[in-house]
Formats: sequence, structure tokens, C-alpha cells
Amino acid sequence: MTGEMPVLLYMNEILLYLKSHGEIDDTEIAAATGFSLDLTRLHLVELAAKNEVMICQSTRYVKGIKIESMSCRISGFIPKVAPGRKPSRVNLKLS
Repeated sequence: MTGEMPVLLYMNEILLYLKSHGEIDDTEIAAATGFSLDLTRLHLVELAAKNEVMICQSTRYVKGIKIESMSCRISGFIPKVAPGRKPSRVNLKLS
């Protein structure tokens, strides 16, 4: 990607990627779109300020190494239920 791409195109590409992939980490978005991690995080924060996306700070430990990232998804977007059998609802009797 060139550095001359307008900001709106960057943000639109991020939104399209989130729509097609659901909830995902900022590092995965950066790798898939080809943007730097800093630029991706900057645009995600801007999108969150506009209530376009929701961001949760995430901390994971992989082999004892602390990894901090941002877990992101489209605001108000509920993905379709995955195909296959679903567990039946259990009726609870409260007495």
C-alpha cells in the first residue's frame, strides 16, 4: 500500500475486513491489509471514536511472553449462526 492512500480508504478497508472476518485482533488486521500496526491501531481508535467499531484491550501470554493487542469487531454487528447442530435449551425449574 502506498502512503498516499486517503485516510477514508484505509478505514473503509479495515471495516470491510472486520465485516467479513468478525472479531479479530489488530495484529491480524494489519497483516491482512498490509498496513503497519501503528497505522492500523490509529485508524481503529478513530473508528471507535465514531462508534463504527468496538475495541477491547487484550493481554495474552504465549510461552510466558506477554502480548498486548486490541480485539476489534464492528459495532452492532452480530454474525450469522454457524451451520451445524446447536445444543438444545435446558429448561430450569426454579422453586
